[in-house]
Amino acid sequence: MKKALVTGAAGFIGSHVVRDLLENTGARVRALIRPGENASSLDGLKVERMEGDILDRGFVDRAMKGVDTLFHLAAVYSVWMPDWKPLWEVNLQGSRNMLWSAVKHEVQKVVYTSSISAIGVLPGKKLSDETTPFNQYGLGHHYVLSKYLSQQEALGFAGAGLDLTVVNPAFPFGENDKAPTPTGQAMINMVKGISRFDFPGGINLVDVKDVARGHVLAAEKGSSGELYILSNRNVTIREFYLLVCQAAGVLPKWTPKVPTSMMRGLSAILTQWSDRVSHKPPLSTPVDIRYASNYLFFSNEKATRELGVTFSPIEPSLERSVAWFRKNGYV
Repeated sequence: MKKALVTGAAGFIGSHVVRDLLENTGARVRALIRPGENASSLDGLKVERMEGDILDRGFVDRAMKGVDTLFHLAAVYSVWMPDWKPLWEVNLQGSRNMLWSAVKHEVQKVVYTSSISAIGVLPGKKLSDETTPFNQYGLGHHYVLSKYLSQQEALGFAGAGLDLTVVNPAFPFGENDKAPTPTGQAMINMVKGISRFDFPGGINLVDVKDVARGHVLAAEKGSSGELYILSNRNVTIREFYLLVCQAAGVLPKWTPKVPTSMMRGLSAILTQWSDRVSHKPPLSTPVDIRYASNYLFFSNEKATRELGVTFSPIEPSLERSVAWFRKNGYV
């Protein structure tokens, strides 16, 4: 790898991928940044910055010149938007633009960032892996469906000869979650005491630095057309809340267990308020509660075995998240 292009380079995972490339590969890095985007997470790094829109094919072609490796991370990650058009355009058409340009410029390797949301969910607490068929078509979750469809298009490029490997990160935590991501916002709400409901379900936590390392290792060792789940610790919603409280040094404030149906009803009211009055993201949405009420538990065995990724304890990652959120005025 001589020169890498990183889309979404100023984002949460993207900025950590840039740092890992600079620290561990010696590759030159070209960082793509959205017009007007806060790119402070790249401050002090020796990178070539290019500002532009991946929906602009001319810009994409200019950005791809002289690149041998592409890390495509740019995507809209949201559980509520007043208009879903930008999410679909970026997550699908933006990805198409990047991949067609990679073919045109004969890029040697592509690492395509998908999500565990593009992988199926098994019943109960069984661990899903890369072979678990997607089964969330009826969920009605724009982000989840867009990630699955864009992943399938990317795999189509791999089938046509592009050396492309897909990585599927779980729910990452760490510094520089500027947006913040929906999972980062959930953590903020827990620290503030706004969100402390105990309902059935679970998620998979992973250090964002381990996710970044997995991206770089996927470029070096990943097989074309293969998926690699970058996940670590499976926890229930209750366990997640306790871990966040421990990381923040606050005492848990329990509420009675709430049925999922009641959570969905409350979130429906909040969503209606957001849609019609505030035009700001609600605390949660019915489809988000419906998805989170699954046990989103995943296996990282394939990434560990084939890529050599190692996963660090999640507690330090959560502590760094809290410290960064506090330092930057989120909590």
